Amino acid sequence: MINAISNLYAANQGTQATGNNNLDKDAFMQLLVAQMKNQDPTEPTSNEQFIAQLAQFSSLEEMQGVNENLVAMAALNQGNALMSQLTDASALIGNNVTYTDQYGQPVSGSVEAVRLESGQAVLQIDGETVPLSAVTEVTGSTPIDEGSDA
Repeated sequence: MINAISNLYAANQGTQATGNNNLDKDAFMQLLVAQMKNQDPTEPTSNEQFIAQLAQFSSLEEMQGVNENLVAMAALNQGNALMSQLTDASALIGNNVTYTDQYGQPVSGSVEAVRLESGQAVLQIDGETVPLSAVTEVTGSTPIDEGSDA
């Protein structure tokens, strides 16, 4: 009986490594209790095995905590990257830029606005929507036409 439970535990460990099935705390504890209840009286689980299983459980919990922290950090980094893109792009408003259009040709124009689309900064250049990544040159600001008082 203990071998069947140990095999079940090993199978769950394998699926956890591939990400197909997560063995959470409750399932682990249920498995451990079932193993203790159904152990063969002629071959009881040694204290060393029990302690090793508890150590594995403790390691699993710590790894889950580290994973949660890494996921949170990745989300924060992604948010920071978007803000950085938007900040960089907004500095181009009013500047003349050259970009490569969808046909591979260089086009110049003045940046009128900036926005995020699908997680990427895009520029509004003379009425055209242009990804920030397509900009190849920034040549300076557009002079403001205040009209003439002639």
